[in-house]
Amino acid sequence: MQNLTLTWQSAGGAAAGLYGGAYVAAQARKPGVSGLLREAGTLLALFALWQLVGHLSVMSTDHALDRASWIHRAEQVVGLPDEASWQAAITPYPVLVRLANYYYAVMHFTVMLGVLLWVFVRHRERYAWVRNTVVITTAVCLLVQFIPVAPPRMLPQSGFVDVAAEYGQSVYGGAVGGVVVADQLSAMPSVHVAWCVLAAVAVVRVSRSPFRWVMVLHAVLTVAVVVVTANHFWADGIVAVAILLFACTVVALVARRRGRVSVETETRPRSGSEERPKQVT
Repeated sequence: MQNLTLTWQSAGGAAAGLYGGAYVAAQARKPGVSGLLREAGTLLALFALWQLVGHLSVMSTDHALDRASWIHRAEQVVGLPDEASWQAAITPYPVLVRLANYYYAVMHFTVMLGVLLWVFVRHRERYAWVRNTVVITTAVCLLVQFIPVAPPRMLPQSGFVDVAAEYGQSVYGGAVGGVVVADQLSAMPSVHVAWCVLAAVAVVRVSRSPFRWVMVLHAVLTVAVVVVTANHFWADGIVAVAILLFACTVVALVARRRGRVSVETETRPRSGSEERPKQVT
């Protein structure tokens, strides 16, 4: 299952190819095609950066497991449901486990890409809001992920199981020489949750179709999947949604500020038409 997700190198290469295609289309005076390729390249570049950050950290990875254990204990103190019990409820059903692993590996990027392309093609006037929210949300999540935090599947002593590894569906490379590589230690916050909630919000706000609420199901499924596969704690998703709310606020404030400046510019009298003060004789 390793090939079901893009590496940062392949995603970066694809992004560069799309940017090149956007330039060629622009030279050929095809602005629609150029814009579409450019925006798809931007999303792939974000994905490549997300994958790359998993290999980097500003702190030692030695305490990543300790931080994960602390999160688990803190959740129990505040009364959140134990993720291990949720996982135990589906492990007797191999089909559900395999579907959950597949959904985790594939759907987060596929759905986000589909939503962005749909908004770009069908609702261009709303596209800037969606794209800017994706960029800010992902950027803040990546900054937080420089602090290594292990996923729950690395805590077997707490009752968690790495079901993706057991079923041969893991998108991670596993340990190297008995040492866990850093790209598995970026569980906090959950970009999966941030993107699925953003995709649902975007479709519900932009579309007028009665079927738009189906996207909420994707968000619910993603949250359930990241928990039962033991890839994220509830806290990872809660922090991700808080970051998403922050990004939405920033985008709204910037848009309001630009609108205010635009109105002031349009209503300000031009220098040539300004009335000159009358001289008193």
